[in-house]
Amino acid sequence: MTDPLQSANRPAIVAEGLTKSFPGVRAVEALSFDVRAGEIFGLVGPDGAGKTTTLRMLAGILSPDAGKASVAGFDVIRDPERAKHGLSYMPQRFGLYEDLTVDENIRFYADLFGVRTAEREERSTQLLQAAGMSEFRKRLAGKLSGGMKQKLGLVCALIHRPKVILLDEPTTGVDPVSRRDFWRILYELASEGVAILTSTAYLDEAERCHRVALLDQGKLLFCDTPANLKAGMSKGVLSITSPEPRRLRSELEHADGISSLVLTGDGLHVVVDDAARRIPEFEARLKSANVPFDAIQQVAPSIEDLFVDAVGAGASRHA
Repeated sequence: MTDPLQSANRPAIVAEGLTKSFPGVRAVEALSFDVRAGEIFGLVGPDGAGKTTTLRMLAGILSPDAGKASVAGFDVIRDPERAKHGLSYMPQRFGLYEDLTVDENIRFYADLFGVRTAEREERSTQLLQAAGMSEFRKRLAGKLSGGMKQKLGLVCALIHRPKVILLDEPTTGVDPVSRRDFWRILYELASEGVAILTSTAYLDEAERCHRVALLDQGKLLFCDTPANLKAGMSKGVLSITSPEPRRLRSELEHADGISSLVLTGDGLHVVVDDAARRIPEFEARLKSANVPFDAIQQVAPSIEDLFVDAVGAGASRHA
């Protein structure tokens, strides 16, 4: 059978004008993007941005009100069952059986996808080693830590070698070590040509993706590589450190030229219209108000700076 992805040389995932409403809310509005083979593509946004709804439509679980979608070369809306053979969907609460061992959970999912015994053994050994879980094969899933459960979920989702992986906030609540292991596995999969679409509320994870789509209230704000998004930000970003960051925020939150302001551990990140102009103004204002500060310097923008500024100063100034 001809591989529809290779024969048409098309993206692994295509969303065109996807729209979905629930009573009283438009969850996703005219969303369009594509994901290529070997690419990690991030859907980034806060709770309620439409990330889960988008993934569920692409997985063939939800039918869109409008728009088109294809996964692994198959039309998700017209032929969802054929599309499901080429993808693996890992929801926020992946269906592990806590009274089964790690090996038994893997065997169950391998059987669901018709994976032969020899292939299952080879594949599970490889994946468990990559996840740092080889020594836990006989442990009950219910006895695993949260991070290890997420990694086991990923192993189960990958046991049949899907061409497309849909991950719904897979690292939420995961410890830093497991989170690092998780991303290492994703990079290895991408290098093998797997297309990965992952959602996250962690803006620092957007920096790890090849491309990102920033969503807010179901609408697409930006879609590009992290580097291009940051380079295209026309405003300046200032970092201001202070031993009294909350007092610092109170003094500056109504100053001219600020479009967004975020309290950090030891100060503020401030997006301004003109960094060269505003630095001396802020220095004079803080000195006049006797607010202690260590330094005001312009810094390179992050994805978080871009996103917070895009969703509006009103929300960010009261974060």
